[in-house]
Amino acid sequence: MPRPALYSSSRPARRPPAQAAATLPAPTADADGAAPLAPPSPAPAATAGGTTLSRRHVRGLWTMIALLGALLIASLWLHQGPAPRRITQEDIDAAVLRTLETTTPPSAAARAAEAISPSVVRVVGYGRGKNGKEEVERGVGTGVVIVDKGIILTNLHVVAGSDRIAITFHDGLETTASITGAQPENDLAVLQAHKVPDDLFAAPLRSTQDLRPGDHVVAVGFPFGIGPSASAGVVSGLKREFTSPEGKRQLSNLIQFDAAANPGNSGGPLVTLDGEVVGIVTAILNPTPARTFIGIGFAVPIENAASAVGMPPF
Repeated sequence: MPRPALYSSSRPARRPPAQAAATLPAPTADADGAAPLAPPSPAPAATAGGTTLSRRHVRGLWTMIALLGALLIASLWLHQGPAPRRITQEDIDAAVLRTLETTTPPSAAARAAEAISPSVVRVVGYGRGKNGKEEVERGVGTGVVIVDKGIILTNLHVVAGSDRIAITFHDGLETTASITGAQPENDLAVLQAHKVPDDLFAAPLRSTQDLRPGDHVVAVGFPFGIGPSASAGVVSGLKREFTSPEGKRQLSNLIQFDAAANPGNSGGPLVTLDGEVVGIVTAILNPTPARTFIGIGFAVPIENAASAVGMPPF
């Protein structure tokens, strides 16, 4: 009865035929006529994870690692680039000149108006009509905040005789106010707003001691209720006197200026180009009954105005 063939559980590694023929001697039969066993194979040079590595392979691997390291260093150097050049004064001057040539800055008058605008308010005085029932507008003017608690300077003739005084702040907040002080000789009234914005800005004040004819000034207010509006001009004179057309008011020590002012500007600030208040606009000179500006306006010096609220002199 034939016996089944038996197979080894592992196969020996195959060698190329040429190598096998070159390394192995031809078998010879022994005395019994049986072929001798083949000599053992030589040990591998090195192993790594089951893979045989020759010395030539190891040298090639280290060469590749060195090449990759060199490439990495070169890449980092290229990304970093050369050290930045130090900025010189010539670079700064050139950048400033280029900006001035390509950008139009706001005028000095525009900067002054922008600086003072958050402190300027619209003031309206209301009274009873002829029938005694209907509320009517009696006077429209301007005011300026001089203390951030809501203390406002304006002209007395804007609010005198009013039953109710309405204030509109720069941010649009509308509220009422009360008269807390008056200085008739300078046509000034002090108002206290009943409600104020959270970020109310008080106007900076400046002494008139160094004010000279020819100095640039800006008048900010609500001419004919329109505004806030700004007009620019210069100081025309100092220590002027003014008598109202009706002869009811005699004012002295006034600042004369030629920035356009009209009804509604009364009580507004006259400011320097630095945005600092030097006076409170109070009157315009016009020999006709038109009540329009012809080039001469008057303002009460801020020293007089500040004394109306008990502020210390400069």
